[in-house]
Amino acid sequence: MITVAVVSVILGAAAWARKGRKERRDPAARIVSAQRGPIEQAVDASGFVAPMNRVEVKSPVGGRIEKLLVDEGDRVSAGQIVAWMSSTDRTAILDAALAQGPEELKKWQDAYKPTPIVSSLPGEVILRNVVVGEAVSAGAVLFAVADTLIVNAQVDESDIGKIKIAQKARVRLDAYPDRWTQGKVYDILFEGKNVSNVITYGVKVRPDQLPPFFRSQMTANVSFLVARKEDALLLPAAAVNDMPGGKRVVSLPPGPDGKPVTREVRVGLETDEQVEILDGVALGDKVLLPQGKYVAQKAPESSPLSFMSRGMRGGGAGEGTAPKPKRPAAAAGK
Repeated sequence: MITVAVVSVILGAAAWARKGRKERRDPAARIVSAQRGPIEQAVDASGFVAPMNRVEVKSPVGGRIEKLLVDEGDRVSAGQIVAWMSSTDRTAILDAALAQGPEELKKWQDAYKPTPIVSSLPGEVILRNVVVGEAVSAGAVLFAVADTLIVNAQVDESDIGKIKIAQKARVRLDAYPDRWTQGKVYDILFEGKNVSNVITYGVKVRPDQLPPFFRSQMTANVSFLVARKEDALLLPAAAVNDMPGGKRVVSLPPGPDGKPVTREVRVGLETDEQVEILDGVALGDKVLLPQGKYVAQKAPESSPLSFMSRGMRGGGAGEGTAPKPKRPAAAAGK
């Protein structure tokens, strides 16, 4: 029995070795064809959600909060009263009157009216910082009101030249990684920031439709559409190799003599996954993928990752797998 088992192991190992040699000799397992399809190139950046305009509603005098009329999430108009408060003097008078009975209290309440707290900006209350009965000092922040939310992105100086006003962008929040929000660039800051010798510029993106789940200070990944072609000749990026002198080449299947063949190509748009071929390869031409390289699958036509209604098969750099961003030290939108 031991002899039979040993022979079986040897035969199995020999069969496995023959299979491996056959796969190594067979280049068809690594052949890909040039195909036509859309490709888009994007610049990726990290950022955060912030109010476009943020106004702090402050206490005009020192005193006590008597009544709150709004809460976080409520919409307010310019000039709307959001709270009532008593000044320090009124608080002292009312407290003394209360000790003398309800009639005396009402008398002094009518004589000394409370102070209204008014919002100067139409928008949504994003912060309520007080409760009824709380003593506050003059200038204390009681509420914060924002007219709308935007995304502040920090774009590297090497990419800022590719960003334009009204350029399309898409936003994905860390809190909602499966939801993409379309938007457009509406402001590019002139002054850069130097953090650890890395220069970045602030770019502000306004969502086309503000989603209800957006919250101020949420971390965001932003992808700016730089270029798109609907019918480009494409190869996997792994199939195009860099050569000295700036040349780009692809490897063709071996000829009759079994020797490898390379061909120089001229490329156009490039992403992490695909490369547009302008010259050197024709539709349907077969090229070799280097051993062990992975060919990314194309996004379906209904992919939500595309800037347009059609699916994105070229893909922006890092699309769908944006790296964990670091919170930029940028102030809220102006």
